[in-house]
Amino acid sequence: MNKKILKKKIKARFRKSKKDLKKNVKIFFTWVKGAELVELKECEISKDPVRPELDNIFRTSYGRKIFGVKYKDEIHAVMCFAFTNKIPKTVKELDLMSKDAFLQSATRDQKVGKIAIAYTVWSTKKGGGKLIVKQVFKMIKKSNHLNRLVTLSPLTEMARNFHINNGAEEIQVNEETQNFEYKIIK
Repeated sequence: MNKKILKKKIKARFRKSKKDLKKNVKIFFTWVKGAELVELKECEISKDPVRPELDNIFRTSYGRKIFGVKYKDEIHAVMCFAFTNKIPKTVKELDLMSKDAFLQSATRDQKVGKIAIAYTVWSTKKGGGKLIVKQVFKMIKKSNHLNRLVTLSPLTEMARNFHINNGAEEIQVNEETQNFEYKIIK
């Protein structure tokens, strides 16, 4: 093949891939800017790769909440929380501590726990996991009773990398889990 034709083909491919990249970036930022954080009554637990054994009753009782990132009437990322006053090392401790914080709040000010424990997060769209972490972080900063955002994450390198890359600090490694904290500065 002649050099001039080869150069033209390479330039054409480069222009096309550059155009495709710009289009993909534009689509990505359009969905991210248009997405909103919403509280959910339930989630599709079968899509949860972290804790699919926990049903929607567990996820919504005793002050626990489910949040999702919604874009065009679809949920693209989910994060589930329990509100506690201490940092749990297991799901069983999470259950007991969130019940305790909930019962304490019933006799006080109705503000459940001082620590938001994110025990599962997943995304169905690129960038959704990072986006929900940022949105929840903003929500917690605005809260007048929450002062910490901590995770109860599985002992996987993927979970570790996700939280470290999103600005969390590893605070402890437990027998079955690991905890990361996103610093809340009010």
